[in-house]
Amino acid sequence: MSAVALVPVALLGALVGLVVPRLARRFVAASTRRLTAASTRRRPRREARVVLSPLLAAGVFAGLAVAVGDDPALPVFLAVAAVGLVLARVDLVCLRLPDPLVLAAGVAGLGGLAGAALLSGTPGRLVGALAGAAVAGAAHVLLALLPGSRLGFGDVKLAAVLGLPLGWLGRDALLTGLLLPHLLHGGLVLGLLVTRRVHRDTLLPLGPALLAGAWLGVLLA
Repeated sequence: MSAVALVPVALLGALVGLVVPRLARRFVAASTRRLTAASTRRRPRREARVVLSPLLAAGVFAGLAVAVGDDPALPVFLAVAAVGLVLARVDLVCLRLPDPLVLAAGVAGLGGLAGAALLSGTPGRLVGALAGAAVAGAAHVLLALLPGSRLGFGDVKLAAVLGLPLGWLGRDALLTGLLLPHLLHGGLVLGLLVTRRVHRDTLLPLGPALLAGAWLGVLLA
């Protein structure tokens, strides 16, 4: 994708980043009644967050545009990423991945990819996307059922949704997008344990790592 075409995509991402905090607050408020105290503690960092969210979203969108290029499914990747940014923010605050948001990402992914396959005349890629969702979902179901696992079924559902765009790109993207989240999460947990910022029984969100790993999987595909 040319630099000229990349600019509008990055600007769109920045606009999405401005909306993300407001949407996330609504879902957080619906998920927990302790939001007021948490918001009070974080108020001094509000200005930094206001700036960071659009920059992060713009970077996510620009990266997808470069990686996916002229693929007709690019709008689908951007739509899933937009919902994913809200999901990541909610999960970081209250350790939840709201079903309505996961469902919205799934509907956007499945419906959008079906349309892209129809328009481009490549039904095989839709089959690959569905297979990716099945593999990702099944793998995370097994992980969630392991003794002592802290993997929630919100994470399982999100992994299955992210398997759609990864499967659309092919086996390498899918495998990378499935492996990287757990490497990222494991490295983060280890670092936090070493610095004694968390304990072994501290619950940490996996959703942001799933989303970041999937994004990197697309970029590295």
